[in-house]
Amino acid sequence: MKRIVLLLLVAWTLVAAPPTVQVQLRAGGGTKIVELPLERYVAAVLAGESGGFQSEEALKAMAVAARTYAVKMRNRHRAEGFDFCDTTHCQRLDLNAVNARLESAAQATAGELLWFEGKLALTPYTRDCGGRTEDAAAVWPDQAAPYLKSHADDYCSRAGRSAWRWSGDPREILDALRRSGLRAPSRLDQVSILDRTPSGRAATLVLAGAGDSVRISAGSFRFAIGREIGWNTIRSDHYTVQSSNGRVSFEGTGSGHGVGLCQVGAEQQGLAGRSYREILAFYYPGTVPGLTGRGLTWQRLSGESIALLTTRPDQDRIALDTAERLAKRSVERTGWPMPRNIEIRAYPDLDTFRNATGEPGWVAAHTQGRRIELQPIAVLRSRGALESTLSHELLHILVESQAAPDLPLWFREGLVSYLAAGRGSGAPRIPTDSELRETGSPARARQAYADATASVANLVARYGEATVSAWVKRGLPAEVIKASSSQAVTKSK
Repeated sequence: MKRIVLLLLVAWTLVAAPPTVQVQLRAGGGTKIVELPLERYVAAVLAGESGGFQSEEALKAMAVAARTYAVKMRNRHRAEGFDFCDTTHCQRLDLNAVNARLESAAQATAGELLWFEGKLALTPYTRDCGGRTEDAAAVWPDQAAPYLKSHADDYCSRAGRSAWRWSGDPREILDALRRSGLRAPSRLDQVSILDRTPSGRAATLVLAGAGDSVRISAGSFRFAIGREIGWNTIRSDHYTVQSSNGRVSFEGTGSGHGVGLCQVGAEQQGLAGRSYREILAFYYPGTVPGLTGRGLTWQRLSGESIALLTTRPDQDRIALDTAERLAKRSVERTGWPMPRNIEIRAYPDLDTFRNATGEPGWVAAHTQGRRIELQPIAVLRSRGALESTLSHELLHILVESQAAPDLPLWFREGLVSYLAAGRGSGAPRIPTDSELRETGSPARARQAYADATASVANLVARYGEATVSAWVKRGLPAEVIKASSSQAVTKSK
């Protein structure tokens, strides 16, 4: 889905970009940081973590788990300048493997998160629990949660136990541990299991050799081996271990840490006819799915080309009538056909809006694709901003439906604001994309959008509105591109 940056230029509010995440991608032997819309990120995680699922409901369950994990753990790599890496350290993603089916699973649950007692739940997942999930406290002592307790998973068992074996060279194992910064004896003669978790997984190992012994977490041991030697070595902590003939041999079942949603079990549940919400309830018992901590029960009101989803149909119906009228006016103004199946979601209160969208309180609305999400309609009406907000958002949908792929952000945003207000003011200045995506300062963002609007108004004064509007489909002419590039160069000096 294309993400549209929105800004409503009224005195009391500002509309900014919808939630995105900064992801470090491995590319060409190096790395690069890209900004992804949240739902695009979720679809890429589905491609990386569960692209082989057959069940649509299991995919949806994974989408909710992956999205909740991303929102809960956002800024995990903040000190390094991004939110997430693209490996299993965060969530593995594969942008190149995203397809319509995975995007559909993300969009079918768009914005939906798991909550526990009004707070975001922690939603880890594992490839194969081997028939019994693990207690989170056994893996991460500081992440104990009532909904992450060990329990039997007969659905995973139905798929058959995934037995595995791996035999390692003690010297290679020691090297892997040291490269990971873990303490180890000078020589490795034997690995033994000191104790196990209640689910039967190894909890603590003893590494012995040359008269020395070291205790180490089984989880840390497995991660070090996986990271340095390969993830298809010690696949889970559910194993037995023997040391003989100069080798250390592991025999086990399952794959991953075992906590939370078991992908093998979820797939079996989906194929058996269980819904994605039933799957989530099984693996995260006591949590509540929804756009907010308590979830929302939407009621749908349908117009000619627009639908309104609301929890207060009697109070909010006016927004649907207003939107239909404004859509017709926008079509008459531009001559472009308004896309069908537009959806407006009106949230009942400010906290609900912020929880669902991740936006700050000074953001009135945001639009993604053909969906407009609004702060409470009663609030917009009390500020006299309902009509101007809806007009702005509908014009965004209309312009984006016609826009050439390489149409600059400043032009799209400036044209929408110009069409909504019918004017521009101030000296024309081409704002940068980062200025238009400003979310920290309302004043700076407002100035960037005022600059974009003034720039478009200046073009209209010079070429005429009909000509400037035609550039939406054709792209900007060379002389305008050259002039805007010159401004960008001047600002960078």
